[in-house]
Amino acid sequence: MEHLVARLRAAGCVFAEDEARILTEAAGGDAARLDELTAARVGGLPLEHLVGWAELDGRRWTVAPGVFVPRQRSELLVREAARRAMPDRTPAARATASDTHTPPEPDAPGPETAGPVLVVDLCCGCGALGGAVAARLLAAGHDVELHAADVDPAATACAHENLAALTAESSAARAAGTGLPPRAGHPPVTDRTGPDGADGRQPGRLRAHTCTGDLAEPLPASVRGSADVVVANAPYVPSAAIAMMPPEARDHEPRAALDGGDDGLALLRRVIDLAPGLLRPGGHLLVETGSGQVSAAVGHMAAAGLTVTVLEDDDLGATALAATLPG
Repeated sequence: MEHLVARLRAAGCVFAEDEARILTEAAGGDAARLDELTAARVGGLPLEHLVGWAELDGRRWTVAPGVFVPRQRSELLVREAARRAMPDRTPAARATASDTHTPPEPDAPGPETAGPVLVVDLCCGCGALGGAVAARLLAAGHDVELHAADVDPAATACAHENLAALTAESSAARAAGTGLPPRAGHPPVTDRTGPDGADGRQPGRLRAHTCTGDLAEPLPASVRGSADVVVANAPYVPSAAIAMMPPEARDHEPRAALDGGDDGLALLRRVIDLAPGLLRPGGHLLVETGSGQVSAAVGHMAAAGLTVTVLEDDDLGATALAATLPG
């Protein structure tokens, strides 16, 4: 193991010990396979593409080669979106999105809601961001309707696989009368309650839908004006800065998932403009941005009629914006 760690560190891997453990696990005791994986990693291939998964919010999400890899800093969006999804939800606000679905069963979970929490994940990639938000809400006992969209068919194929797995897990947990487990390789979380994580209660039900297309274009009409939360990890790297990104990102992830245009905000502005038509009154849009882009992004949100809160997490190195539609 020490030799493997030294080899990875020499190649510039900052978290060499963690990567060595993950590669060893992926090799499954096959020394030749471990050497193959290590050589590929030293050669610059993303760790997540090599092992086939990425971790976000304590769960593993399938990531195929060529698909954007979710970043740990997105945990800020996950927890803030889950927290904001709960307050001030009324029957009138939920009727449109839920009227085409099966009515709740008699043993519906404890939290008093007028229907499932409606979550929209734009630029969804492998579906980890919206899936992680849904997992927190499910673990708190809330039903969730999740719509995930991306322009890249390879990404939505991954998202479909991940969200199908989460749906199956929540259904199995309900049938067994247990809490929602984390994905493979992670111990159950026991110190979270409410929308921030599992507290041992029976999980809610998940209805997940993936669609391929430009931003909100492929979403069903029932979603519009009804979303409790819209999350979007839109690309926000300025075009000129792409060349300065680590090779594993710029060479192996789709440029469309990284390049935010001249100032990094080209796609994000479009997301902001769409938000008032997707959100219910009192609903929330949450996006990531660079620290130097906050002022411009906040100004565009305010011009769209949204009330904005700037969110920061120094431990994660994350900056995000939460924008609420008044009402």
